[in-house]
Amino acid sequence: MVKMMLVGKTGCGKTTLTQAILGEELTYKKTQAISYCDSIVDTPGEYIENRRYYNALISSSSKCDLIALVQDATAQNSIFPPKFASLFKKKVIGIITKTDIEGGNLSRAEKFLHWAGANEIVESSSMMNIGIDTLRKYLILEN
Repeated sequence: MVKMMLVGKTGCGKTTLTQAILGEELTYKKTQAISYCDSIVDTPGEYIENRRYYNALISSSSKCDLIALVQDATAQNSIFPPKFASLFKKKVIGIITKTDIEGGNLSRAEKFLHWAGANEIVESSSMMNIGIDTLRKYLILEN
């Protein structure tokens, strides 16, 4: 089984996405520290929002096979610097969350993720179960 680390801004939907992938009840929970849930590593948003925590992301990724950059479709901007994915010597994908919310801009979110270095993009909605099976397949398949 592949281990995936989720990286994204506070409130972008990483924890809710984790719950959806694992088939759990969707409840809001603020991630205060790195959370290990089966094959998913859920990181606090502060780790990407504050550059001094980048080393924590890099070291936490060492036992992961896949890094997922999570971008909220409704966000007007991106927290990821250009080529951010190059920090990791792993496969990096992008996940667009909240695709079911009116006012979301999928092409903008996809552009942000490509700039950050994600080549493969998965569109998802935890509430509508969109893209969840695709993400589960990433966890089963070997890279």
